[in-house]
Amino acid sequence: MGLQTPKSRLTVAIIATVLMLGSAVASKALAPTQRMAARYAGVSLETLIPREFSGWRIDDSIIPLAPDPTTTAELASLYSQTLSRTYVNASGQRVMLALAYGGDQSRELQVHRPEVCYAAQGFQVKDAAKVTLQSAFGTVPAMQLVARRSGRVEPITYWVRMGDELVRGNLEQGIARVRYGLGGSIPDGLLVRVSTLGDDTGAQYELQQSFVQAMLSAVKPDARPYLLGRPAGAAS
Repeated sequence: MGLQTPKSRLTVAIIATVLMLGSAVASKALAPTQRMAARYAGVSLETLIPREFSGWRIDDSIIPLAPDPTTTAELASLYSQTLSRTYVNASGQRVMLALAYGGDQSRELQVHRPEVCYAAQGFQVKDAAKVTLQSAFGTVPAMQLVARRSGRVEPITYWVRMGDELVRGNLEQGIARVRYGLGGSIPDGLLVRVSTLGDDTGAQYELQQSFVQAMLSAVKPDARPYLLGRPAGAAS
């Protein structure tokens, strides 16, 4: 390789500077700016899910445990709204419902899946599997898993909405986030989790499926996309 003259070095420096500036401008131009959360600005989790529906009502005798201050601070940074309730039916069966909504699903702020949250609280998380729930409003891609700690056995069913679609696992979340970003959108996200207590996981999952069907039917039609997203081509 020959020696560079001062003039050639100057030319290389100018080209490198132009390329860096061009990259910075392109990055800024491609940065997503449209927040999908704006579509749901008026939605409140407290009123989204009825307090009583299809034989289920809130069990006021069950007070959800408050997380420690560190966890509380982390939740506040991730989610703009959260909801935690326990429902009971006439047979005394109970289902715990938790919703967590975040308006900005960037990598740093994306919703935390139960596999991560339960493990952080000392639970052993096993038998995680992708499932498809049936509902009167179409199929719901979801996850099921079992969390165990000190004799407590908690089967869990949950799904995650990112923007207009339901995603399962880090890979699907990441692909959706990139796809929305390339389209100029910042997706919002919602975690919907139902869980029960009991060793018979098959029976518990059936109970959860029944609860989910009843809950989705009880939600107002115009608010249902908040829980399930919108099929491709549907009106916003």
